[in-house]
Amino acid sequence: MDGIVRTTLALPIELLEAADRAVRKGKAKSRNEFVTQALRRELAAQKRAEIDAAFASMADDIEYQAEATAIANEFVKADWEAFEIGESQQ
Repeated sequence: MDGIVRTTLALPIELLEAADRAVRKGKAKSRNEFVTQALRRELAAQKRAEIDAAFASMADDIEYQAEATAIANEFVKADWEAFEIGESQQ
């Protein structure tokens, strides 16, 4: 079992019972797989929340806003030309 560590968890009984029901319904092959899936989902959700927070902070970052505006302005002509090409092909 490379990359696997055996550990012990203390869980509220209602969580363990709910996990066991999910396993019986085929949501996972075992308690271990169910807990592993749950941990992966939670860690992914936390990572998404971190990314969302970083993006949210950009809204208040004056330097970032100035740079984003400058970049957008640099592409105005190219964007318009691409639009015109697309329209002429219809």
